[in-house]
Order: sequence, then structure tokens, then C-alpha cells
Amino acid sequence: MIVKSTTLNELRVMFSGLFKGGLAGAPSQWKKVATQIKSTSAENTYGWLGKFPQLREWVGDRVIKNMKEFAYTISNKKYEGTVGVDRADIEDDNLGIYNPIFTSMGEESENHIDRNVFALLSGGFAAACYDGQYFFDEDHPVNAEVDGSGADTSVSNIVNPLVVDKAPWFLLDTSRALKPLIYQDRAPAEFEAITNSQQDTVFMTDQYMYGVRARRNFGYGFWQMAVGCRDELNAANFNAAYQKMCEMEADGGEKLGLRPTLLVVPPSLRASAQAVINAQFINGGDSNINFKAVEVLDVPWLG
Repeated sequence: MIVKSTTLNELRVMFSGLFKGGLAGAPSQWKKVATQIKSTSAENTYGWLGKFPQLREWVGDRVIKNMKEFAYTISNKKYEGTVGVDRADIEDDNLGIYNPIFTSMGEESENHIDRNVFALLSGGFAAACYDGQYFFDEDHPVNAEVDGSGADTSVSNIVNPLVVDKAPWFLLDTSRALKPLIYQDRAPAEFEAITNSQQDTVFMTDQYMYGVRARRNFGYGFWQMAVGCRDELNAANFNAAYQKMCEMEADGGEKLGLRPTLLVVPPSLRASAQAVINAQFINGGDSNINFKAVEVLDVPWLG
């Protein structure tokens, strides 16, 4: 087969279709825990994260909290994946070997979001969020006054913080418009191709290049909407995590009204999560007070 421009254009359309099919069909879990924020610049600054939205009685002047108090910035990063198709394979009509590769390239573009979003949870015990503390921390500052002018009190969103040797699990409130984690999307995954035989890359390597390019990054939302634990996943610790979240307060002492909706676990804790949440009866016939209290999300990316 002579490699003509029409042939290359047909291949580009075919490979692009395989990529899009893989992208659309890839199983994903990140939407359950992260809010997608469209970005229009090199970075986004989330100064408003210091102000959990809440109304108060209007007495006197408005109480204005300075958005510059917190400057939590997420800078976009570039990501790519590239496949070279040998010119000889096109000449020999030996292209079937590439079909699953381009489908997988689409799947990976979605899996990449999952991996990075859930890595935020795993790394949250040692990565800072908007208030400068680790996302899972014992010392999140909550102020006595609604305008932030009073004394801070340290608040924890960790259950049994002295225990750190067990597989971590996480209890989240994902019912709000802003979920606990942020997927910042600057440029969605785009399929690109170099198929001009006069290009230096093609001339030197005798390969046509097909690739994916994306700009994105990931970060933390409100720490109050997540409780982490590196101790056993049992009823006692689940109840402690549930209570801890329900008792979260805003600056000024008003309850935030949070209620856990999702229990996120690695595969190693799947059975424990099912026993705590989805077993209707325990201890030989007693009713399980936590039966269906939250949804269980078993995440393979949380190894």
C-alpha cells in the first residue's frame, strides 16, 4: 500500500474515533468526590475557600470577610501521551494492532483524573489545603467571630490521629455544590496527530505520531467536608467520624449542617466497609444502626 494523504486522514479519523470511544466508555469515580472547575488561565486562586457559605441575621452593617486572607492557588500542569505508528505498518495494512492502543489512550485520559483525584485523599495527611494546614489535620483554625476577628480554636478532621499504621479510609459529605476535592480543567484531553511526511519527526523516525494533550490540576476544597482515619474501619470509628463531621462549625460557632454521604475505602477495606454499612444485621441478629447510613465507594486507586 502506498501511504497517501487520504489514507493518513482516514487513519486520523479512525484513531480519533477509537480514542473518543475509550474516553466516553471509561469507568470513572472522581465525579463522586470532586467538583470540576473550568479554568481560563494558567492558575486559579481560591480565596473564597476561607468563607464557607452561610447566612447570618443582618444586624447593623454587613460582616465582610476578606477574601485575601486565604490565597490557595492551583496552577495548571500539562500532560501528554504519545504513540508512534510505523510507516511500514501502514504500508503493510497491519493496523489492527493499534486499535486497542488508541482505545486505551482514551480510557487513560479519564483514568488519569481518577488517579490524581483519589491521590489527594491518600496524600491529604501531608498536603496543605487553603488554611495552610494539612487537609487532614488536628489544627484547623476556626475563629470565635464570624468576621474572623476573634481567637482561633483548633479543630481536627482526623479520627484517632495517633494511629497511623492502618489502611486509610475517608468519610465525605458530597451533597454540596462544591465537593471536598477539586478537579481544575484548563484544556480537556485532545487528540492530535503529526501525519505530514515532510515533518522532521516523521522523516527521522519513519513514524507518524498520534498523541493526547491536556492541561489540568487537582486540589482541595473545604476540609470540613472530609474526615480521615488510619485506624481500623469498624462501627466505633465510623460513628466517631460521622459525629465529628456533623459537629463541624463555621467561624462564629454556627453549625455547618454537614452530613456524611460517602465512605471511601481501598479494596483492602471493602469487606470491612460492607460489614459496617451494608450488613442489615450484626452480632448474630442485632439490627445494624449504620445500615445504609452512607454509600460505600471502593476505589482501586487507593492501594
